[in-house]
Amino acid sequence: MPNQIGFDNEKYLTEQSAEILHRIDQFGDKLFLEFGGKLLFDYHAARVLPGYDPNVKIRLLQKLREQVDIILCIHAGDIEQKKMRADFGISYDADALKLIDNLREMGLDICAVVITRFEEQPAAIQFKNKLERHGIAVHTHRFTKGYPTNVELIVSEEGYGANPYIVTTKPIVVVTGPGPGSGKLATALSQLYHERKRGVRAGYAKFETFPIWNLPLKHPVNIAYEAATADLYDVNVIDSHHLDAYNIKTVNYNRDVEAFPLLRRIIEKITGEPCPYKSPTDMGVNRAGFGIIDDEAVRQAALQEIIRRYFRYACEYVMGFIDKKTVERAQLLMEEIGAKPEDRAVVLPARRAAEDARLHGKGNEGIFCGAAIALRDGTVITGKNSTTMHAAACLILNTAKHLAGIPARIDLLPKSIIESLNHFKRDVLEGNRLSLDLEETLITLAISATANPAAQSAMEQLKEIRGCDVHITHIPTPGDEAGLRKLGLNLTCDPDFSTRSLFLS
Repeated sequence: MPNQIGFDNEKYLTEQSAEILHRIDQFGDKLFLEFGGKLLFDYHAARVLPGYDPNVKIRLLQKLREQVDIILCIHAGDIEQKKMRADFGISYDADALKLIDNLREMGLDICAVVITRFEEQPAAIQFKNKLERHGIAVHTHRFTKGYPTNVELIVSEEGYGANPYIVTTKPIVVVTGPGPGSGKLATALSQLYHERKRGVRAGYAKFETFPIWNLPLKHPVNIAYEAATADLYDVNVIDSHHLDAYNIKTVNYNRDVEAFPLLRRIIEKITGEPCPYKSPTDMGVNRAGFGIIDDEAVRQAALQEIIRRYFRYACEYVMGFIDKKTVERAQLLMEEIGAKPEDRAVVLPARRAAEDARLHGKGNEGIFCGAAIALRDGTVITGKNSTTMHAAACLILNTAKHLAGIPARIDLLPKSIIESLNHFKRDVLEGNRLSLDLEETLITLAISATANPAAQSAMEQLKEIRGCDVHITHIPTPGDEAGLRKLGLNLTCDPDFSTRSLFLS
C-alpha cells in the first residue's frame, strides 16, 4: 500500500511559531524553552506522522533565528556508559558533536554545552576537554542539592545557585539534548533562577511533540509513544491537573503529571509569583495535533511503528541490552491495538525467503537468512543469503535491478572484482568470512558502475528506496546494519543471530 501523507508541516510550523511567540509575550523578557524529543532527525515522528519533516523543528528555529540562543545538555553518565542513539548507531556524546555540526551548517550555533550530573567521570572530562579545545564553552552541573523534595534548598545559592550562570542574549533560549534524561529541565530552571536574581523577567515552557495532548489516550500515535519509551516505563495518562482546572480531558505522560506539583512550587519559589500554568498540558507548547490532516493514515503508520518497536526490543533483549520486562511491555502494547508481528508486510516474505534458502542449501555457516523490502508502490522484493553474499546485500541488488528494469539473470557485480575481494579478505586480511555484506556490496556496485551502464542505472535507483520498510530474519552484522542505515531504510529483524561468531554478533 503506497504511503499516504497524514501531516501538514506548514500548518504545524505556523501554529507552533505563533504559540512560542505568545509564550514570550506572556513572560516579558526571556523564555527558556525545553525541547522534548529530538531537535534534529526526529525519525520517530516522521514514521508515525507520514509527511512529517524530521527536521521541521530546525526549520522553526531558522524562522526565529534572530531571537534564539541554544544550550545543549548531556548527562555525564550517558557519556561514561556510551549510551547509544539507535537510529544512527552512534553514542550520545558523538550525537552531541554531530548536532553541533548540523546546527552550524544550518546557520545556527550553540552558546554553551552543559554536562549534567557531573561527578568527575573520566569520559566526561575527556569530552569536556575536546569541546573546549574546539573553542566551545562547556559548563558542568552537579546533582542539585535538595532535589526533589526540599524546595527551599533547591531554590537557593546551594541548589540552582551553585550552577554557573550561562550568558544568553536572545529572548528565546532553547535547551536541548541528545535524548531523555539529559538534564534539560534542571538546566532550564537553573538559568531561570539566575535570570530572576538579575532582575530579568524570564519564564519556562516545554516544546513537546508526544504524546499529543488533543488526541485520545488510546490513539495509536500516543500508544506508539509509549512503545518508543517502553524501556523508560513511561505511561500515557489523562492529565488530572488539567481536568481539575478546566474539566477538559487531555493526554500527558505519567512522569510530567506526577512531577507537576513540585515543578509548580519550584517555579513559584524562583519567580515569587503564582505559577502561570495549571497543568503540565498548559506548560507544553505542542501543536502537532493540529498538523494532522489524515487521521487514518497516521493511525496505520503508528500501528506499524508499534510493531517495529517490538522487534527492536526483542533483538536488544537477546543482545543483552535490555531486560525482558521491556519486551513484554512492548508486546502488550502491540496486542492492545490488536496487532501482531506478521502485520508488518515484509515479515512473512522475508521468512519465506529464508526457508527457500534452507530448502536449496544456499546458506552460510549452516544459517539461512531471508530479507524483504516493501517499495512505495506496494511491491515486495526479497533476497536470501548464500556462500557469496549476505541476505541484505542480495535484497538491495534485487531491488535495484527491479527498479532499473534490469533482468534478474544479469550480474551487476563482475566476478573478477568479487574474486579480488575474496582474495583480499582471505589471503591479505587473513579473514575467514568471505561472503559480501551490504556495505561491501554497495562499494563493489559503485566500482562496477564506472564500466557497466546497468550497474550505474541500478545504483542510481537506490535513492528511491529511502524510507521503505525492510525486514531481515536475523540480526544484521555491522556491515549490513551500516549499509541499511545509510540507505535510510526502516529496518526490523527477527531476534536471531546471523552468525555463530560471538564477536560479530
